[in-house]
Amino acid sequence: MRLVMENKPSLHTSLSPALLHLYDLSSSIVVIIDVFRATSTIASALYNGARCVIPVDSVPKAIEISRNIDGIAAGERDGKLAEGLSHGNSPLEYQREFIENKTLVLTTTNGTRLLHMALERGADTIISGSFPNLSAVCQYLVAQKKNVVLGCAGWKDRFNLEDTLFAGAVISQVKKHFTIHCDSSLMAEAMYAKHKNNLAGFAPKLTHYHRLVERFGLIEDINFCLTPDGANVLPVYKEGKLVVEQANS
Repeated sequence: MRLVMENKPSLHTSLSPALLHLYDLSSSIVVIIDVFRATSTIASALYNGARCVIPVDSVPKAIEISRNIDGIAAGERDGKLAEGLSHGNSPLEYQREFIENKTLVLTTTNGTRLLHMALERGADTIISGSFPNLSAVCQYLVAQKKNVVLGCAGWKDRFNLEDTLFAGAVISQVKKHFTIHCDSSLMAEAMYAKHKNNLAGFAPKLTHYHRLVERFGLIEDINFCLTPDGANVLPVYKEGKLVVEQANS
């Protein structure tokens, strides 16, 4: 009797933007992961009714675009409000009464930069993910049946744990649908399995936690960013904008 091998798509995890060039993005869905805080903020804004989020790689560009379209220029550098902007990168800042039916033009130190790197490398599809939209990301990846690269934004090309933990959370939910021969993915899943029941308790050990909490007191931001499905929409990059992917589209 011959065994029929099921042909599953592949899944890889890029632990840093500096490693992204090692992966073939041309036939892959790339998940941009910047848990603290860009992709959490994107999910929050879209969940609360933003028309779209335009990710850009510089503050002057954010200001210029927002002026031209009457949008909201926002972002950070090194964790703090970027000079020249009046709105930052906190997911809690974009409540429905503020952001509904508006366009957010966002620039951040790591996450929006990684998105533009994926674009330049010819990614087939780009979505953004964080714990607040964990389920939406996992459901989409399973349904699409395409190769996946989980792209961790890290911190200025350095590895960080919170993005890797989210990659592990995704892998733990979708792994039976993918072929995974990738040590970084195995490590991410193992790390998540060890800490999944107490992410908030583990967070104070993370270096970016100290940047955000000890310097700026952003503990509520951190708690939101680590809570699954608090803003469970799927941001998909289309024609220069991150928009909510509708279930029937």
